Amino acid sequence: MAFETTHGSQSVPAAAARPGGTGELAGRTVARVGYGAMQLERLRDDRSSAIALLRHVFDLGVDHVDTAEFYGNGFVNDVIREALRPQDDVLIVSKVGAVSDPGGPFPLRVAQRPEELRAGVEANLATLGVDRIPVVNLRRMDTGVTIPFPDDQKVDLDDQLAELTALRDAGKIGAIGLSSVSLDVLRRALPAGIVCVQNAYSLVAREDEELLDLCAAEQIAWVPYFPLGGAFPGTAKVTDEPAVLTAAERLECSPAQVGLAWLLHHSPRTLLIPGTADTGHLEANLAAGAIALDEETLAALDAIPARPSTGPRH
Repeated sequence: MAFETTHGSQSVPAAAARPGGTGELAGRTVARVGYGAMQLERLRDDRSSAIALLRHVFDLGVDHVDTAEFYGNGFVNDVIREALRPQDDVLIVSKVGAVSDPGGPFPLRVAQRPEELRAGVEANLATLGVDRIPVVNLRRMDTGVTIPFPDDQKVDLDDQLAELTALRDAGKIGAIGLSSVSLDVLRRALPAGIVCVQNAYSLVAREDEELLDLCAAEQIAWVPYFPLGGAFPGTAKVTDEPAVLTAAERLECSPAQVGLAWLLHHSPRTLLIPGTADTGHLEANLAAGAIALDEETLAALDAIPARPSTGPRH
């Protein structure tokens, strides 16, 4: 099954405009609001509902999905493989750098060595049922949330990029992205042709502003995770901010929609991948792409102080 196909006779509804308008990812025009598939694992015991939700995602105009083999130990990728129909024209973005470890102290185990990255790509290819993955992100451990890992997992960036470049040259992946990286790491990686960066970032966690500026300058897609903050107890949540609550009341939308809309307004390079296993939340997330923020509202939101949102590192 191909993930980059033209629409067939059973095309999605003509009214399904791309949520949030259009942006660019790996040289392709995509909706600015995509879908993060991690939450599909919550529907492990109701596979038919997981497939139906994902098909609803596609029918609503979403054409890029973020996943990983270690989401649900292959379950999420397998659902994506089954849910995709011949008429769906969807760009799949996966990631490597960790593997599922159901019996370990954490659900994931760091897997940063070049041979582990290659094995991760092969595992993604197998569960997605494809010969080529359009974009593969290298999930580093430079910033954001990490889990404990041994010294032999502290791998040089150049060795990792050499392996991913070889996989790209072999046609197994289409393009390379990065996740959880510092400004210095992105600068070092630029010669490899990086197409996107995924870091923890939100209205209340803007410490990567300089990194975002570099992405804009290099025409790299900026794909924030934890887009509403509050990923861990005690960390700031976008939806708790008085200015966000005021804007939501004025615009007659939810605080979460204000937080997502701010991200889209803040930088034209931003693509969102909010995830949910609930149809109502899905539709609300996509509707955030149509919310207009006037200058007064933007000024009030921009004045919110930024606080780190990513919990302790190990």
